[in-house]
Amino acid sequence: MKFSEMPYKRPDPEAIKARTQELTEHLKNAKSYAEAKAVFLAYEEEEKIVDTTATLAYIRHSIDTRDAFYDGEITFWDEIGPEIEEYEQAWLEAMLASPFRRDFEAEYGDLLFVNAEMQKKTFSPAIIEDMQKENELVTEYDKRIASAQIPFEDGVYTLSQLGPFKTDLDDRKRLAAWKAEGKWYKENQPRLDAIYDELVHLRDAMGKKLGYGDYTQLGYYRMERNCYTKEDVERFRAAVQKYIVPLADGIMREQAKRLGKEYPLSFADAALSFRSGNPRPAGTADDILMQGKAFYDALSPETSEFFRTMLDEELMDVLSTEGKEGGGYCTGLSLYERPFIFANFNGTQGDVEVVTHEAGHAFAYWMNRKRIPTEYAGPSAEACEVHSMSMEFFGWKNADGFFGPDAKKFMYSHLAGALTFIPYGTMVDHYQHIVYEHPDMTPRERHAAWKRLLGVYQPWLKLDGEIPFYSEGEGWQRQSHIYEVPFYYIDYCLAQTVSLEFWAMIQKDPDNAWNHYMAYTKQGGSRTFVDLLKHADLKTPFDEDCLREVSETATAWLGSFDLTGIE
Repeated sequence: MKFSEMPYKRPDPEAIKARTQELTEHLKNAKSYAEAKAVFLAYEEEEKIVDTTATLAYIRHSIDTRDAFYDGEITFWDEIGPEIEEYEQAWLEAMLASPFRRDFEAEYGDLLFVNAEMQKKTFSPAIIEDMQKENELVTEYDKRIASAQIPFEDGVYTLSQLGPFKTDLDDRKRLAAWKAEGKWYKENQPRLDAIYDELVHLRDAMGKKLGYGDYTQLGYYRMERNCYTKEDVERFRAAVQKYIVPLADGIMREQAKRLGKEYPLSFADAALSFRSGNPRPAGTADDILMQGKAFYDALSPETSEFFRTMLDEELMDVLSTEGKEGGGYCTGLSLYERPFIFANFNGTQGDVEVVTHEAGHAFAYWMNRKRIPTEYAGPSAEACEVHSMSMEFFGWKNADGFFGPDAKKFMYSHLAGALTFIPYGTMVDHYQHIVYEHPDMTPRERHAAWKRLLGVYQPWLKLDGEIPFYSEGEGWQRQSHIYEVPFYYIDYCLAQTVSLEFWAMIQKDPDNAWNHYMAYTKQGGSRTFVDLLKHADLKTPFDEDCLREVSETATAWLGSFDLTGIE
């Protein structure tokens, strides 16, 4: 079935609640494990229907936020989701109290119950209205970003469509594009500040209603941090400052020399890796997808079957169009056992990275699409990002096909970009900890906090006022995760660190690296992040030696990489 053929019908929320309540009672009254398991499997099927229906509405709304029908459906799900969760919580309590818990653990593992215990800590009927308001505010932010219309030169562009101009090799045009984007954010800043202020106070109130000092602990539970703590993250941040920030600073100093620019760089100049221009994909969007097909066909039988299905069943929407939400994502349609990829191709290096990054997520889902329970189809967020960020490095195998004459540029800038990203991503996480530990900060104080962190994590950037939105510490407002999913950003940094382990393996023995990748991926979400790494013979990024070793290997590679003839 093609994606366009998947039917959507708004469900009856009262029927969902009644059915969930009915199954919960059946579970409580089960007289044997066989009976309890049958109820559990029935619940799984009901969940697939509800989850897939909501996901279809989300995808179709994000493809065109102007669509009145799906706009209404998103409003419906924003309101009904928290109400349904109350009944799902009752189900979890029945599972946790089941006399057959050990039987379930023997068949499905104990992570099902570890996560259930954590999920219980994220909810109370007292916060239903707060959750509904939170959904409403996040949707408003997404729609505002998607609806951006930015005048630039002789045209008007969305934020995604403006992207290529922000890396244009012409200094004047590139700077003008950054200023045009910054101007749009500045014009919309009063409402963006207000939305975030409401979200912070709302989340802080939810944390306190659930018995936490502030939102941070609730945020960790919501992100399913089931194998590491805030203190572990703080140690990781310290290691990033110790090993990665100096390495990234060196990369950016070399970039300044190539560009003939003074150090530190302006935001606009930092976006240009080479004087001759950043690497660009060879060909059209269709050409990129066909190169993706060639890459996955050659990589393994499993990846070949997966990507051909994605193409045949139209499970990707990748063009940047009017009314489309920004960014990209991969999600799962559990009822159909299919992943879906959403993206905004705009003619930049990122288009190819979608075909590897988001498809890395999708492939992991594909490999685990039949798992029971359904939640084991994918692990927690940081573990999921390992699939995607590591697949990007396996994509080097087809660098010539994806980038043609820019293949060498791509490999250098991809590795350099991964290393300079880790400080940025860590800064996003550090910033959110500051915000939620001090929820009464004013918008001006929040901007000042971001500006201070820029000096710690991105010292190569010049804060001279040339592009006010960025230089005044307001650039965090373009990072949608900060609004949408608090504390979902350190995940990328942890995963990027593991992906660099894979990159180092690939340089030595690509087949061995792929075997490790498959060993990691085939586990799905059946283990915690740390245990997934352990069972695939990979180091944890919480081990300081992990960051030290990848930084040393990357430093040696970048220093010896031949850029002769590339300006």
